[in-house]
Amino acid sequence: MNDSLEAARAWLAQDPDPETREELTGILTAADAGDASALAALQDRFGTRLAFGTAGLRGELGAGSNRMNRVLVAQAAAGLAAYLTNTATDGRTPRVVVGYDGRRNSDVFARDSAEIFAGAGLDAVLLPRLLPTPVLAFAVRHLDADAGVMVTASHNPPNDNGYKVYLGGADDGSQIVPPADGEIAAEISRVAAEVSASEIPRSLGYRTASEEVVEAYVSATAAVGPAPAGAEGLRWVYTAMHGVGGETLGRIVAAAGYPEPVQVSAQAEPDGRFPTVAFPNPEEPGAMDLAFQTARDAGAELIIANDPDADRLAVAVPDADADGGWRRLTGNQIGLLLGWRAARKASEAGASGTLACSLVSSPGLQTVAEHYGLGFTATLTGFKWISRAPGLIFGFEEALGYLVNPETVRDKDGISAAVAALELASEARANGRTLQDLLDEFDRTFGFFASDQISVRVQDLSIIGTIMSSLRADPPARIGDVKVKAVEDLSEGSEALPASDVLRYTLKGGSRVIVRPSGTEPKLKAYLDVRGESAADAAERIAALGDGVRALLDARS
Repeated sequence: MNDSLEAARAWLAQDPDPETREELTGILTAADAGDASALAALQDRFGTRLAFGTAGLRGELGAGSNRMNRVLVAQAAAGLAAYLTNTATDGRTPRVVVGYDGRRNSDVFARDSAEIFAGAGLDAVLLPRLLPTPVLAFAVRHLDADAGVMVTASHNPPNDNGYKVYLGGADDGSQIVPPADGEIAAEISRVAAEVSASEIPRSLGYRTASEEVVEAYVSATAAVGPAPAGAEGLRWVYTAMHGVGGETLGRIVAAAGYPEPVQVSAQAEPDGRFPTVAFPNPEEPGAMDLAFQTARDAGAELIIANDPDADRLAVAVPDADADGGWRRLTGNQIGLLLGWRAARKASEAGASGTLACSLVSSPGLQTVAEHYGLGFTATLTGFKWISRAPGLIFGFEEALGYLVNPETVRDKDGISAAVAALELASEARANGRTLQDLLDEFDRTFGFFASDQISVRVQDLSIIGTIMSSLRADPPARIGDVKVKAVEDLSEGSEALPASDVLRYTLKGGSRVIVRPSGTEPKLKAYLDVRGESAADAAERIAALGDGVRALLDARS
């Protein structure tokens, strides 16, 4: 505990933020008085360090090495600057572009980073204002940058923020992967150990990018799906989920020729408090309730939603059998429709290429690829892997992430995916059909696939480790009433996949279950997939499998 007290006092001495200084001073005062809860808080905040990993940094705002704050961001920026300097070739001055969303402190963290990059002698470029994550991913390539940083926590809870890192050059604007992530993390640790954050060199000599970057993204994204004849008169609802997608998407759909959407007015403007939703994630129960109400009031035909940084897309359709008359499509349903669209376009153009998805996403995409004679790749979860699939023409993951224009953006992009979804809906509408009709046609053409996900949210992260260890030590012979045919532990990797904390079960009858810890949230996730003889058969199989998985996880927790 003394170590935590010493670490806290050292942190306080280098913290430039009055808010976190005040927060930490209060905790230290209480700890010095022997307050047990304050001592525990210090241990939580300083007993470990927020890991630089999956997509850079992501965590709760607050004082301490295990929180997101200006000290941690300064160390991260200095570490990244050192990595870029050390790996620069041919005397090139590394260029870094920095973007930020509307979350609390995103703008502060972005300016701190730009100043530190400039202070390290890098060519630092700050995007002109708060913008969606896909614009930053686009800007890395458009500006020929060596790296990019997006300050965002995407769809995480309101008090979180994050620091997402991209690499240019041979990485082509994709998120970092090993060994770069480990090398950057090592530089960050070195900076934290050797230099006070207050002594890290800074400069105001960074550049602010012009609006030309945004205009170029708008133009390229509008070209993804110009409005067909069926778009005329389309009545649709859009929500930005209190995020930064609304203004950019509005410009793009206008440029592409689509009617202006009916906005969910209470969620239209950026607001890092996310006052109308418990979790600003369209996947979460209740998150789209205001959109459903707006659609009912407007007599809409379609709902489009982005998450707060607009890298994810949600779509909802009318459904008389659903509560409130609207149903959000699953990430797999959208992914299969968009993948089918990409495959058709490639076939019509006589082009080759690869469809890719994360290994926990629907196996239906492989069936589409085989039908059209295209390549298929299953990757680890995350677009840092999907974006690197050779010959990629489309990629998706079931968590509402889609990459429809890999020649423009090498990351999931909820705005370009929205344009592609509008094109699909409009083309169907011209023929008197709907997205649900397209889903029914997909089933008839490729098979009746059904998927589900079971998430176990925990307060104590050790529970996740306990469950995974138990499953490895004593693999189940059956899940529910279905026999397990094969168990794959991907912790040591394979020829096709790098090592990852993932267990994959193949069941009799072709069903599968994949279990893994979330990389961004305190959750254990189980992904279920079946293929039935009919829609009803698939629904029955996935329901029974879900009961079996819940019982298994309950027994092992």
